[in-house]
Amino acid sequence: MFGNITLGQYYPVESPIHRLDPRTKILITIGFIVLLFAVEDVAGYVVLLVFTALIVALSKVPWRLVLRTLRPLIFIFLFTFALHVFTTKGEVLFALGPLEGTLQGVMQGIFIGMRLFLLIATTSILTLTTSPISLTDGLESLLGVFSPLGVPAHELAMMMTIALRFIPTLLEEADKIMKAQMARGADFQSGNVVQRAKSLVPLLVPLFVSAFRRADELATAMEARCYRGGKGRTRMKKLELRAADAIGVAVFAAFMAISLRWNALWTAILR
Repeated sequence: MFGNITLGQYYPVESPIHRLDPRTKILITIGFIVLLFAVEDVAGYVVLLVFTALIVALSKVPWRLVLRTLRPLIFIFLFTFALHVFTTKGEVLFALGPLEGTLQGVMQGIFIGMRLFLLIATTSILTLTTSPISLTDGLESLLGVFSPLGVPAHELAMMMTIALRFIPTLLEEADKIMKAQMARGADFQSGNVVQRAKSLVPLLVPLFVSAFRRADELATAMEARCYRGGKGRTRMKKLELRAADAIGVAVFAAFMAISLRWNALWTAILR
């Protein structure tokens, strides 16, 4: 159940995407997310889907790892799709009692489904191709622009990376606790929504205890290594932008322009 989520995990392999500067990957991911909400038609999303497939191929990350992230979210996909099918007005395709499914609702559901898929896939690629240390350095460097405003760049980057890093750890812990509870007769599958929520109490209590214990151990380890924040700290490896980063940004800019242009042309044709 919980082992299907790959968000926060790092897939070590040699690839052009892995060699990119973390700042480049973070900025491209942010730009991609912004573009997801700027595109207003399926045609533009086709271009973004091609771009995502190209990134996955260049990263040498197996598609099964990317798709594994989507498994726990299948219910959200189906619920979102059904919500748009039955709430969007238009040409009626079928009816289920008082509910009417429309053609426009089906198209809107597919459109939103593609948006969710691309959003999750691109964020997964970022964590799968960037080590936690590199991700911390990249976030700190980007947030450092706001340091004159009093923003604690190092501390924020550290907290974000630690939270992201411990997602797979806590999910693995939850999976172990669930299997142990099921071996003792606990039932997490049967019953209605309220009964299932109540059955999660034996899972959540030890999970919270384990999370606080791990947080305390991490704080003790950081204090033992004389960690005192980002002030005066140096790095063994400094981030450097290379030609590959410029090429990556240029390629993304080209795809961004093509996607927006194609979306504009498609919208004009439909009108």
